[in-house]
Amino acid sequence: MPLTVGTAGHIDHGKTWLVRALTGKDTDRLPEERERGISIDLGYAPLELADGRRLSLVDVPGHERFVRNMVAGATGIDLFLLAVDAGEGARPQTHEHLAVIRLLGIRHGVVAVTKADAVEPDLVELAVEEAKELVPGTTVVPTSAKTGQGLDELRVALGAAADLVEQRRADGPTRLFVDRVFTLRGIGTVVTGTLWSGSIAEGDALRAEPQGLDVRVRSVQVHDMPVERAEAGQRVAVSLPGVERGQLARGDALVQPHAYPVSYRLDVALEEIGEIPDGMRLHVHHGTAEHYARVVRAGRFAQLRLASPAVAARGDRIVLRDRTTLGGGAVLDPRPPRHADEGRFELLERGEVAALVHEPVRVESLSHLSQPEGLLRTGDWIFSAAWLEQTRGELHSQIEAADPLDPGVPPPSEPWARDVLPLLDVERRGSRIYLPGAEASLGERETEAAQLEAQLEAARFTPVKVEDKELAAYLERAGRLVRLGDGLAVGGQAYADARELLLAECEATGSITLARFRDLIGGGRKQAQLLLERFDADGLTRRVGDERVLRRKARG
Repeated sequence: MPLTVGTAGHIDHGKTWLVRALTGKDTDRLPEERERGISIDLGYAPLELADGRRLSLVDVPGHERFVRNMVAGATGIDLFLLAVDAGEGARPQTHEHLAVIRLLGIRHGVVAVTKADAVEPDLVELAVEEAKELVPGTTVVPTSAKTGQGLDELRVALGAAADLVEQRRADGPTRLFVDRVFTLRGIGTVVTGTLWSGSIAEGDALRAEPQGLDVRVRSVQVHDMPVERAEAGQRVAVSLPGVERGQLARGDALVQPHAYPVSYRLDVALEEIGEIPDGMRLHVHHGTAEHYARVVRAGRFAQLRLASPAVAARGDRIVLRDRTTLGGGAVLDPRPPRHADEGRFELLERGEVAALVHEPVRVESLSHLSQPEGLLRTGDWIFSAAWLEQTRGELHSQIEAADPLDPGVPPPSEPWARDVLPLLDVERRGSRIYLPGAEASLGERETEAAQLEAQLEAARFTPVKVEDKELAAYLERAGRLVRLGDGLAVGGQAYADARELLLAECEATGSITLARFRDLIGGGRKQAQLLLERFDADGLTRRVGDERVLRRKARG
């Protein structure tokens, strides 16, 4: 299993010399580093173990000014190699580096007591005992990069520690945090980093986040050697044709497209070393990225409101700093809504993602969390069974309270309506929804309807004003009246009789005028006009000048 080892320790405690003695490679890659004799940026080298396994070793800076670079390197490591000078013992950066290692959840490693050749044996023994107290349960090996003392034992101890490390998610979506970007003649832009999950091979289509830049992999190397496919845990160099160096930077992530959310908020469970009050502004180290953020506390949890977007996943570890390391934590939700609800944090921590969902949310909105169980899904929506039952009950109650004349209601206007309505035991008829088999009825308004019909019958061809639009619509659907406009109506039989008079006249003379139709019904001009306009609307007649003629279908 590919693993990455990260060095840790105070400045001048011999980390880089130890790496050189173990690997044969000088990880001080910058001229400034060689001149000053300290590591400023991250250096990498392959480490061969006695059993033939190869580890990737990252040498991180120990100077307090470069702790941010140390964190960038440490976020991708699987086990630590802590260097403690035999003559000096643990120093401030020793403790801070160790705190960072613990905050990042790195549990296994080895302590190397360095420069053992430069002090008396009694001091070496004292330094070993101090290291055992500093990191209980961890193997401590006295070493000398100058004489080679303890190097073989150190390789064996690293191999034993590697056996304890849990395997990374090789089957997860690809994610590589970029720690270096450079160009090579004839190759183009190259990025390096530790592959956190998944794999990368030639020809893979990836996405550089958070800028959303689509890239294609031309070639892949692991420790300067071409490989067909790099696996999770390996130190990887990837060439990206068609990408300018300035388009990428440390802190970016190469990911499987759409597999990880990009968010300005992170919900985290805090681990505090120093005080982290509500509202504090600090630096969040995640992957190889550094974000400025404001802390919104909720008990032992916090929502980090970031000034720049993060590419995170549930379970990722973070480090929080403000001139010194204040704490860290684990990401519970990499794309949360804006909130400070301690109950929500607790549910997330327990992994009860389903408890966070009640009303419908799009499935993709939960893709960044563990797949919730116990929820219902239809189309692109996911929701709780309790919500479905509640919504069904509320909708049925709403329909049952509707006017019996039209026992339906408009459907919900929410985006989920089309997918969810089939589950709510309702029927859609046109623009309204009804209970299955529901029919319109007059109910308690039968008497009112009878009185209206009597009034219409007495009025004959003279339209009557009907104030109750719902009652008029019901009676019209039943064929018991016909609405003419302006809230006026005539009885169904009167309308049929007027229609017969019009048909007879048109068949006899070929057309009819408003004046002639007025005389036929024995009424006024307005009522005749209203009836003729309704005949036009029904497709019975059409107007030609001052006359009306039958349409073809009316003749048939």
